[in-house]
Amino acid sequence: MTAARTATPSTCRTINDRLALDLLIEHGPLTASQLKTLTGLSRPTVADLVERLGGAGLIHLAGEAGERQRGPNARLYGIVAERAYIAGLDVRAGGVEVAVADLAGRTAATGALTVAPDRDPALALADVLGLLDDTAARAGADTLHTFGVGAPGLIDPVSGNLHEAGFLPGWHTLLVAALRERGRVVLENESNLAAIAEHRLGAARGLDTFVLVWLGQGVGAGVMLDGRLRRGASGGSGELGFLPVPGTAHLPSRVDCSGGFHTLVSGSAIEEPAARHGFTGSAEECVRAAAEQADAGRDAGPAAALLDEIADRIVLGVAAPAVILDPGRVVLGGETGRAGGAALADRVGARLADVSPLSTRVVAGAVPGNAILEGAVLTALDDARDDLFGGPRR
Repeated sequence: MTAARTATPSTCRTINDRLALDLLIEHGPLTASQLKTLTGLSRPTVADLVERLGGAGLIHLAGEAGERQRGPNARLYGIVAERAYIAGLDVRAGGVEVAVADLAGRTAATGALTVAPDRDPALALADVLGLLDDTAARAGADTLHTFGVGAPGLIDPVSGNLHEAGFLPGWHTLLVAALRERGRVVLENESNLAAIAEHRLGAARGLDTFVLVWLGQGVGAGVMLDGRLRRGASGGSGELGFLPVPGTAHLPSRVDCSGGFHTLVSGSAIEEPAARHGFTGSAEECVRAAAEQADAGRDAGPAAALLDEIADRIVLGVAAPAVILDPGRVVLGGETGRAGGAALADRVGARLADVSPLSTRVVAGAVPGNAILEGAVLTALDDARDDLFGGPRR
């Protein structure tokens, strides 16, 4: 029989410290009295943790609560945001976007770089690292504690490495290795990062279970079940582009998603029906224009016809996770999903209701800006705070 385990005073202090630090991240600067109320801890315990965290350089005196309150009880304590900086990277085949944020989560600087397909991998790596260094310098960061990296393709759940794939440029692997020489690295599939961002900041806030379907030049999915991101046994959960669907000329293969769901709804696939209905430009531009016309009430012409055709295609892939996982909500992300807004999401939802016995709400992604980059920043922040703050997150 295993002996019962009891919490040591050191363990309790670690848990209390983490609770207080998380509250300061969530609410901003707080007084000791406010920390006492929010944590439920005694006044002496709060006083001890404030002294302890201050001595560790994690919190500082950030001012006073206001004119009505004077003395020690009015002192505001806040996170030392400059204690560490992190970087989020959205790494695509054709380039990279970077955001550097402080420990409080405030974005201090951003940058972007296009990388030519024929660029020598070593030179491309130097270009990207130069962008990263410049962005960090503009943010006022001497060093970067953690790098959150979003990349296309599979991430091995054991090694944490990017699977070698013929469609990815060679500098991707070089970049991950170079970043690991500089600090902590959290590598994640781009659709999963978009799902994390929607869960924390966007259309899936407050939900424990949902599926994000990424509709852009590439196609994928992020699966959140019971509050946990599900990556699968080999890191391949959500490779929706390979799903065999009707309406294509042939089946996909293990190394080529051509013939799968990708063939119907990728950016290049959407451009053909868009042109047929009189829309020109990229898939994102065409879908956005059609959605704007539909939202303006011009819903019976080419715009409606294009959105209807795209919805007919999307539902073929969305139905699979809907009936297998019963997520309750599907978020349409990516350039196409975001551009279509409610006009496209509502059409997909209506078609899904016709083919699935399960109630599933379909909505457009709502994270402002680049959801992959936001997810990379959030992931890097989580890792850095776990390392610096210790203890379990709330």
